[in-house]
Amino acid sequence: MSVHIERGHRTWLLRSRGGRVSILLRRRPVIVVAALLLAAAAVAVVSLGVGDYVVPIPDVVATVFGFGDSRSQLVVWGWRMPRVLLALALGAALGAAGAIFQSLTRNPLGSPDIIGFDSGAYVGALLVITTVGTGYLVVAGGALVGGLATALLVYVLAYRRGFQGFRLIIVGIAVSAMLASVSTWVILNTDLNIALAASAWGSGSLNAVGWAQATPAVVILVALWGIAAVLSRGMHALEVGDDAAVALGVRTGRVRLRLVVLGVAFTATATAAAGPIAFVSLAAPQLARRLTRSAGVTLSGSAAMGALLLVVSDLIAQRIFAPSQLPVGVITVALGGAYLIWLLISEARRR
Repeated sequence: MSVHIERGHRTWLLRSRGGRVSILLRRRPVIVVAALLLAAAAVAVVSLGVGDYVVPIPDVVATVFGFGDSRSQLVVWGWRMPRVLLALALGAALGAAGAIFQSLTRNPLGSPDIIGFDSGAYVGALLVITTVGTGYLVVAGGALVGGLATALLVYVLAYRRGFQGFRLIIVGIAVSAMLASVSTWVILNTDLNIALAASAWGSGSLNAVGWAQATPAVVILVALWGIAAVLSRGMHALEVGDDAAVALGVRTGRVRLRLVVLGVAFTATATAAAGPIAFVSLAAPQLARRLTRSAGVTLSGSAAMGALLLVVSDLIAQRIFAPSQLPVGVITVALGGAYLIWLLISEARRR
């Protein structure tokens, strides 16, 4: 299908030759998303090159495209690529999950790590690890069930003649605190070796990941992104109110339920691969919204910002105390805590 591009004032209109399909794009968001993706790719290349065995940047680029020598192939593709690829993919997933829940709650604090869905996915994964095993698909299933159960509990407790974003956030914080005590109890009552591994994993870590974790996670996330592309129109329609969304032909209840399941699936996939990584879901959508100057959060901008934030945080985690490596969750908590303080102050001033 051939595509015709029409340039307007700060917009691009992509229209099929027959006129049956058209997409309106604002220039600034497109440019910002492209810049964020290029920045994330640049940091990824640096991450592939640094370490105990340094690979020069030109050699990294050549190796990525299959022209490096055998040693560079081993270092770049065998050792480092799974970690870098997973950092990019999980960052994008967490950014998208944050955008979904901030859009549904219409509140910049409405991210899965604040309202408890992250904690629920962690408890579900932890119960599977301590009782069944550590296979990725099994752990991902446990994380998904835990996240969905938490989402149902939070929505039931927060419902009172409809939903209010602020009430849901307060209930979510309370549920998250209770789930933290449950995860501590599970760790204290399991085998010592499993408890130690679960505790390290619970900080949010990419230190020991390989292709066994990266491959299924990326495959699942690609499928989820296909679903997200279909649901994005409904998500933005809900932001203008249920009445307007119904007028546009959106079935609000069904779309809202699908978005919740999708957001939890993004969070659960990331949690199963690397443990709970805090604050990326909170910060990425709002930072992207400010850069794009959009009226609301967007999936593409949030995902691009999330990928950049996590790959930068992981590079810091690897090199700040080299040769020792920190869990990436330690870095995101440190950076995200400062962002949360700024966000709370700015929201208080605005109100």
